[in-house]
Amino acid sequence: MWYAVNMKKKSYDTITKINRKHDVNSPGPVVVFFITLGVVLLCGVSIMFLWNHFGDNAKVTTDAAGVEQSSQSASGEVASEINASGQDPEQAKEQAKEQEAGQAEGLLWEKQPEEQKEPTATPEEAVVEESRYGEVLQDAQYLKENRIVPWSASDEESVTLGFVGDILLDDEYAILANLLQRGGTIRDGISEEMLQELLGVDILVANNEFPYTNRGMPTEGKTYTFRADPDAVSYLQDMGVDVAVLANNHMFDFGEEGLLDTLSTLEEADIPYVGAGRNLEEASAPVYFIANDIKIAFVAATQIERLENPDTRGATEQCSGVFRCLDPTKLYEIVREADANSDFVVVYMHWGTENVAEPDWAQLDQAPGLAEAGADLIISGAGLPTELPELVKGYDVKIAPIVSSAKSATVILKLWERKYNRTADLVVIEGPKAGGHLGFKPDEVMNISEAEYKKEITNIMDVVDSFGEKFNCLIPVVVAGGISDH
Repeated sequence: MWYAVNMKKKSYDTITKINRKHDVNSPGPVVVFFITLGVVLLCGVSIMFLWNHFGDNAKVTTDAAGVEQSSQSASGEVASEINASGQDPEQAKEQAKEQEAGQAEGLLWEKQPEEQKEPTATPEEAVVEESRYGEVLQDAQYLKENRIVPWSASDEESVTLGFVGDILLDDEYAILANLLQRGGTIRDGISEEMLQELLGVDILVANNEFPYTNRGMPTEGKTYTFRADPDAVSYLQDMGVDVAVLANNHMFDFGEEGLLDTLSTLEEADIPYVGAGRNLEEASAPVYFIANDIKIAFVAATQIERLENPDTRGATEQCSGVFRCLDPTKLYEIVREADANSDFVVVYMHWGTENVAEPDWAQLDQAPGLAEAGADLIISGAGLPTELPELVKGYDVKIAPIVSSAKSATVILKLWERKYNRTADLVVIEGPKAGGHLGFKPDEVMNISEAEYKKEITNIMDVVDSFGEKFNCLIPVVVAGGISDH
């Protein structure tokens, strides 16, 4: 349509010129016809060539008044004004008329522009955009500086946490020595059923109660000193450990060299740690995990070796060591900080007195303080926690006794029911060979068979289920150390 209009104008001008010539030297109507036809065809072919060459970028552009009007030059030739997009306004006018009349979107020789699609976000980008922590998750430097770990959970609606008691990978002691004799893999020391339980939780926390080092000297005068070859950290990875707790009374068994080697070993294995560090700031710092838009803080501290100069050195502003909390002032400060910066705070405490049926004075003092500071879950061991509900009364804190027999589970849960009308939020089972002695006589601890203890675990779970029915709730059971097929 566009070029036909101009062709008509150009043809008219050409015929006029030919007629003028004819007046001077009339060639006759036949000659005039062929000259006219030639001019028409030449103009048409030229315009089509220009259209095909420049038409790929053509776009229909309109404004509030319709389309821009073209103007003719003084010589009678068409002079088109090209808009900002590079399109002739006359073309826009003709194409707009065709669309209004319901005709085809373009003529046969036109190349239609491709429809522009809005870029869509990837599933990962969509999650980040919807997350409360979206900006944080995109800042790798901020994540590193603030010990924040982006994480994925197996279920979109929840995050499961698992806790393991004392782990020892020293090959001079029976636990790892026996594993190495059987073949040396993690499955030679932990049953497949247990391993799947460990691997099945979203975040697994374990008390790593030894240093990874081949250097240093054992602490003089200390009865038991532990260490493991740095390569043994692979067992933690095989178990699915996601956080290593270092706040305990064996982390300094081989001095500062052993501690520093441990920190480097865990860093190289990409396993976050809490409770020890190169200085107090690092030792006390929480580790945060963000999963399912839930930010979970982990804090760890120890009050074992209640001496002015303990074998296990406490970290200071200038010195490496563990995070000690005999004076809980710093611990409460860290828990308050973690509470302000997260949605759920877990405090892993290495405290209490083994084989004592009552909480000791430090637990009675610090448990309420931790709850008031903002702890949502306190994991602790040692002693029979008969007064634990009283310690957190008035606070929304989860409590969990650690038991090793159906007898101890029954005693604790019955006492809590009668005295506090409350039951456990979860129950931790620790095998007798890992220190869970309550409910066993000394000879039973040494001689209990695997088959007998498997039956004991079943009995413990039955006791827990019965109290869950009484309180109309599900009480999870967490399996800790000293339980395997071997």
